[in-house]
Amino acid sequence: MESASSTIALCRLAKQTAPEISALRDEQINNALKLMAEALIENTAKILAENAQDIENSKGIISEVMQDRLRLTEDRIKAMASGILEIAALPSPLGAIIEEKVRPNGLKIEKVSVPFGVIAIIYESRPNVTSDAAALALKSGNVCILRGGKEAYRSAKAIVDALKCGLARAGISENAINLVSDTTRASATELMRANGLIDLLIPRGGAGLIRACVENATVPCLETGTGICHIYVDKDADLEMAVNILYNAKVSRPSVCNAAEVCLVHSGVAEKFLPLIKDTLCDGSAKSVTLKLDSRAIQIIDGDAASEADFDTEFLDYILAVKIVDSANEAIEHILAHSTHHSEAIITTNHETARAFTLGVDSAAVYVNASTRFTDGGEFGLGCEMGISTQKMHARGPLGIKELTTYKYIITGNGQTR
Repeated sequence: MESASSTIALCRLAKQTAPEISALRDEQINNALKLMAEALIENTAKILAENAQDIENSKGIISEVMQDRLRLTEDRIKAMASGILEIAALPSPLGAIIEEKVRPNGLKIEKVSVPFGVIAIIYESRPNVTSDAAALALKSGNVCILRGGKEAYRSAKAIVDALKCGLARAGISENAINLVSDTTRASATELMRANGLIDLLIPRGGAGLIRACVENATVPCLETGTGICHIYVDKDADLEMAVNILYNAKVSRPSVCNAAEVCLVHSGVAEKFLPLIKDTLCDGSAKSVTLKLDSRAIQIIDGDAASEADFDTEFLDYILAVKIVDSANEAIEHILAHSTHHSEAIITTNHETARAFTLGVDSAAVYVNASTRFTDGGEFGLGCEMGISTQKMHARGPLGIKELTTYKYIITGNGQTR
């Protein structure tokens, strides 16, 4: 790989390209996105070949569950292309007048949506993030710098090559999309401290990566969070619904940040509900879930004794921590103490309890009678996402094209002086 100094050279190139990209009309951007999607499909064989090499090289280094995040298939590449087309179909966020007023002195003041300029994304072993981030950045008038993990570099390079081919066909600078070839920690640090070159840094990955960016970045950093997501099964829950939701939230794809990691069960239904989740989740298959049970739950069903740390762990695996609580308020208090403020759900038929839960839980997405797995840009109608923000400044929840814009004031007068 190249030295980290090449990362700064890439940042300078991106900064030089930013004015060109911000000046593009929406129809030019949409045409480029469609050609990028076509190029992805055309290059499927090459992308899969490079991804197969990444998978082979990762064996024994990352877990099988994490390899699932790394693995591409023909269907997944089609989904990536579809995601790009969905972004192209969205209305442009650029030039929107957020606020408008005329002052007593006749000055017309408009608050207008504009691109950030250069957005850097540091992410780990999810090659689909490459195309999602590139498309979202372009649609919002930004230049992107992508810095993926070493486990996925071959896959990311093949994807970026295809996307650049689409840009070239559209007559748009290929420097709108940039991939850092140095996958050492040094290059990540370079991006975190590229003041004057990076307008916004977005880390997307595990707790270690996000913590490193938050602690070390001197450029503006939009924190995306890990997902210690909770599902609370209330005393007034439809238990069949609760089992189905919990199964989906834990088992459908445990390696993603919106998967459930903790189940809180009201003591009033614990005797009935815990055997149901034992039978449903712990079926002895390859997707069988290991239950980490608190001191009360382990008296009702068999499982591993939970430690205190288990309720502060993003397992990203077929593991679920289970705790019995005596009230919805106790569930809320537990979530406030242990959540990463990503996604939480309550299963209940009691509207007042649901309202108290949605008001009391301080997370980016709070669900009533639905799986936490819906916290996703595509599911929220954003096309796809740059990540899930768990902070409160500027953007919260799935980051779509609107969240990749800032604003400026445009003031029009007719000779006013102060």
